[in-house]
Amino acid sequence: MTSTADSSTGLSLAEVQHRTELGQTNVMPSDTGRSFWRIMQANLFTLFNLIVGGSFALLLVLGYWQDALFGFFVIANVVIGVAQEFRAKLTLSRLAVLNAPRARVLRDGSIAEVRVGEVVMDDVFVLSAGDQVTADAVVLESHGLDIDESLLTGEADPVSSPAGRELMSGSTVVAGSGLARVIRVGADSYAARITAEAKQFSLVRSELRSGIAKIIKWITILLLPVGAIVVNGQMQAVGGWEVAIATGAWREATVASAASLIAMIPQGLVFMTSVALAVGAVKLARHEVLVQELAAVEGLARVDMLCLDKTGTLTEGRMILDFVEPIAGAELDSASEAVLAWMGADRNANATSVALVARFTTPPVEQPVRAIEFSSRRKWSAVSFADGPARGTWVLGAPDIVLADVPDAADALARFAERATAGERTVVLARTAVVLDPPVELADGERAPEPELPARLSAVALVSFREKVRDDAQETLGYFREQEVELCVISGDDPRTVAAVAREAGIQHEGPGFDARQLPENEAELDAIMREHRVFGRVSPEQKKAMVLSLQRLGHTVAMTGDGVNDALALKHADMGIAMGSGAAATRAVARLVLLDGQFSRLPRIVAEGRQVIANVERLAKLFLSKTTYAILFAVVFGALLWPFPFLPRQLSIVDGLTIGLPALVLALLPNIQRYRPGFLRRAARFCIPSGLVVAGTLISVVAYAYLGGAEASVVQTVAVITLTLSALWVLVILSRPFTLITSLVVVAAYLGLPVLLFIPVVTDFLQLGAPPLELILIAVGASAVASLVLEIMHRIIQRNGDDSAAAVAAGRAARRG
Repeated sequence: MTSTADSSTGLSLAEVQHRTELGQTNVMPSDTGRSFWRIMQANLFTLFNLIVGGSFALLLVLGYWQDALFGFFVIANVVIGVAQEFRAKLTLSRLAVLNAPRARVLRDGSIAEVRVGEVVMDDVFVLSAGDQVTADAVVLESHGLDIDESLLTGEADPVSSPAGRELMSGSTVVAGSGLARVIRVGADSYAARITAEAKQFSLVRSELRSGIAKIIKWITILLLPVGAIVVNGQMQAVGGWEVAIATGAWREATVASAASLIAMIPQGLVFMTSVALAVGAVKLARHEVLVQELAAVEGLARVDMLCLDKTGTLTEGRMILDFVEPIAGAELDSASEAVLAWMGADRNANATSVALVARFTTPPVEQPVRAIEFSSRRKWSAVSFADGPARGTWVLGAPDIVLADVPDAADALARFAERATAGERTVVLARTAVVLDPPVELADGERAPEPELPARLSAVALVSFREKVRDDAQETLGYFREQEVELCVISGDDPRTVAAVAREAGIQHEGPGFDARQLPENEAELDAIMREHRVFGRVSPEQKKAMVLSLQRLGHTVAMTGDGVNDALALKHADMGIAMGSGAAATRAVARLVLLDGQFSRLPRIVAEGRQVIANVERLAKLFLSKTTYAILFAVVFGALLWPFPFLPRQLSIVDGLTIGLPALVLALLPNIQRYRPGFLRRAARFCIPSGLVVAGTLISVVAYAYLGGAEASVVQTVAVITLTLSALWVLVILSRPFTLITSLVVVAAYLGLPVLLFIPVVTDFLQLGAPPLELILIAVGASAVASLVLEIMHRIIQRNGDDSAAAVAAGRAARRG
């Protein structure tokens, strides 16, 4: 068993070495989830990639590189997936609560500066103003030691820390000095425990990503049975398996099978979704918003509950002078104003007193004979002048402390109680004719006695302060109310203060906030409270997390803003975590979005960008999935009929480029302010399945006519290219509405691309297209015109039913709110 350190000498070097060998050092754990190899495995070795990548590799081996153009999307999707997750891992690996690069400790009776990781159990910290506590410790000696724990607990006021009080790692000394013995290090410290859960990797909840993942899952399941039908059908189409293998015709059958299978897969959907998200992230970066993960761009557009931390989010984190009210029988004369100016300008003034300089700017000409700086333990500060208009001693502090023994102070204390209930921070200015003695010179090691309140004080004025609410808070919160997003304020401060700030920021709330110290641990009871209340004070970090989870259980999509370590767990578990750029490193690392300049007003811009991404990706999904639907029908029908597949892979790639790929590059980035509606996958399916059926039916009919008429393979393929291009382009026409100059040019360019394919020799030779007779061309064009008409009618029916459903949902929401 090792001994503890002596407060006067600290540990010896031998004791430090022994504890280091035992591993009792302050080295923080760095595990952040999956390794790079596991990330590669998860993104690379999937059934989807196996089939698509296998087809790509097979075509290259067989020498059909012209038909392997689809491989670009496979590679791009893997690279994007790995890069996105690995970037998040690197961000999390830099997660650190402790910013101090060095710590001062007593060793062998001398003060030594050591790295944070070199601090060991039982080391004695030497603390003074500005130092960060880098490991959990208990105070051994305190000389007016005040600790700021706001990043850990959310409470803005410094905490007086006498001998015997525990200090948490991550807190900061704001006044006084002292010694503290380390009692927990490394993973056992408070800072490490509170961020351990936050450091575990998790992807942001994304409807786009989960919806596309479901699509890929369904298609992957279909690939195996449909693939078997396709391969067998193509082998039979060239004379059967034995003939195909014996004559080498299996090579052409393999190419046709690959074309059929690849057509089923929306290779570009994941890629274009990532492009849309990435462009959104770049645009937000220009507005001082850092996107930690691409899917976070769409996240805030889905949120219906925004949880706000008070300090640093609704407020600027500083106090402002609200009013000065003279006490009955006294008046605020020039001497009083001069003293308030001196207290605000004093270099030892705390954050509250500093706010005085906004109004009081002319301190006394005379120099004070003595000044007593503020201490959160005493709750007052004082200054004494020997002559001049301000002669005497002035005290500024908590009314219930300063006026405790003052007769006739009932009125002042009653007013103080009213101000406290309103959530304002109120102090009293009191005066006495007694002049304090100058401070006595102290010998080395001698401690100054604790100062006492001067005698015969009389109240002069009540001075009230309030936190500075951000200028943009009301406008920003008003925007979210218009968008039907509920607001919930969660803070570690006094519930009365939180409620007052919430009201000033424009949140309708009566009475004090809910005191979180009364929150139950039972989930059902907590849910009942979270359903009714929207302003909370005295909330602990663990409670913030529990409250976010409760709101999610109640069916809300939750965003959480914050800037302190006390917000880290809540930000981690929220659907969308938003950190202020000036906040703790841990909070910034775990958040999905970081407002680099700390401007709360950036949030509406993020919502708008997210809406654009969601609306455009929904449009892309309809485009790509319509193609997947008709491709599956092609594969099944031609495989079952044992007919040759009517496309080469290169032909399908070019048709896809005209009808989907090139237009998608534009459609993915168009402005779009459509309000978010959940269920994009359901809406996409309702559009793409009937659209795919129409296009597939048209193509199969035209190809069947050509086959039965004895047309050769190249002619059938040319007719199929014409029919598919014209039919699928009407799907593009529908999804490009409402037409703008850009969408009109996209559609016109896509239609003009078809003559390029048919009449430019270099292109027709590359695609191996034949010259069909006029009859087949007219049939292909006529059938495509009929398909376009049917698609238009179906779209109008679907659109009308969709509008009715949206109206019903909106009416239901309004009824529930009423």
